[in-house]
Amino acid sequence: MIFWFIFSFLLLGIFIYLTVRSSAKMTKTPTWLLWLAFMAPAFLMVAIYTVKKTQPQELLVWYSIISTLLYWLLFQWGRRAQDNKQKSPTSESKTALKTVEPKQEIELVRPIEPTEETKLRNCFPWSVYYIHNIEYRPQAVICRGQLRIDPNQAYQNIKANIEAEFGDRFLLVFQEGMNGKPFFILVPNTQTISGVSLVNERLNGLKWALLLLVMTLFTTTRAGSIIAEGSPTNFDVADPNIFLQGLPYALGIITILGTQELGHYFGAVYYKIRASLPFFIPIPLFLGTLGAFVQIRSPFPHRKALFDVNIIGPLAGFFVTIPILFWGLANSQIVDLTSKARLFNLDALNPRDSILLAVLSKLALGSSLTVNSAIDLHPIAIAGLFGLIITALKLMPVGQLEGGYIIHAMFGKKTGLIIGQIARLLLLLRALVWRQTEFFLWAILLLFMPIIDKPVLNDVTQINNARDMWGLFALTVLILIVLPLPQSIAYLLKF
Repeated sequence: MIFWFIFSFLLLGIFIYLTVRSSAKMTKTPTWLLWLAFMAPAFLMVAIYTVKKTQPQELLVWYSIISTLLYWLLFQWGRRAQDNKQKSPTSESKTALKTVEPKQEIELVRPIEPTEETKLRNCFPWSVYYIHNIEYRPQAVICRGQLRIDPNQAYQNIKANIEAEFGDRFLLVFQEGMNGKPFFILVPNTQTISGVSLVNERLNGLKWALLLLVMTLFTTTRAGSIIAEGSPTNFDVADPNIFLQGLPYALGIITILGTQELGHYFGAVYYKIRASLPFFIPIPLFLGTLGAFVQIRSPFPHRKALFDVNIIGPLAGFFVTIPILFWGLANSQIVDLTSKARLFNLDALNPRDSILLAVLSKLALGSSLTVNSAIDLHPIAIAGLFGLIITALKLMPVGQLEGGYIIHAMFGKKTGLIIGQIARLLLLLRALVWRQTEFFLWAILLLFMPIIDKPVLNDVTQINNARDMWGLFALTVLILIVLPLPQSIAYLLKF
């Protein structure tokens, strides 16, 4: 048991280190310091478990929130230091700039040669997009003018002209300005990858994905056994009976998370967007996993792709979560409602803290579930509840969450930012009005999350009405999960 626990902890530490190291180029903060900030909750929980042989779930949540905020502050501190260093050239660089001839200095800040401007202008037919002026910025060229035809047709026409003239040298970005007039940006393409390196990248990604999947299967099986037995000391990998008790919970968690991330992956493959395979995050504590993720490694070509890739994951996971959660609730035990009963209390869950959860609980348990009842969750129900919470978190219309991308695709980048700010404030208000610590921690995390999402190459062409309806459905699912059961609906359900 001790060997298994230490082995899982070491593997988690290695995974976190590799994850942190991948973002080390964006900040001056030392990698080891970021790693310590991320691993602080795990170190603390191991120490508590060693002394008391227990795993207090509330402390894990609190310390995870604190460590996340600490990581974010350290990352931003290092990022500001890096930006200041880039903006303030050293004395040697200042001396070098003085000796550079004017023509050479222009070439340093212009991604195209001065003689290529005529070729660039010819890529913009006057009947498609009439150019007024060209602005040269460091590592970018901004072309402003008047749009003459449909935005999607204009983008495809000009993109074809740019590729014919300059090859794959630039990425063409099409965005709407603050004045409502769309403009084009040419950005040097740094993501051109040869076929051999792409194959090697996929093979390495497959190895990591399989390794993390196996690790997560063991950590979630252990967590499921603890939930079923009520004691972490009863878990034994060599005992098939103990292993099988935790396996249904593990398979439920992995099925939900895998469905969500495979939805993102296949959506990206459909639109020929570079994306990694789903990577699970194992942890030898709490629920056995911190979730899963897919890395998107190339820009979205248009809003349609942005919408489809990001909505298919949460909705696919949601449709898988509902039957798993319903079966788990039907096999859960009803207990007396106490002051400690709440949404995240697995031994005494108050289903009225969520509209959707209350309806499913009433359908699964029937008249035996009354206003004075709470639910002692079956392990499968815990997996379903975890899937429901992950779905709600992903659908939050904030920044770089899937919901933020969905809102961006539906309403545009500027309106999406406003909706994201309102959503963060509403979640904080929901936590304060109903005095629920869990939602308050959730709101604090969202307040510190950057609201700027990834750019879209064609960010002007709008999506169709069918996708708008699916987006509204996703927002409805979010509301049904997050909001507590109103008294009027409770009366109809006799609950």
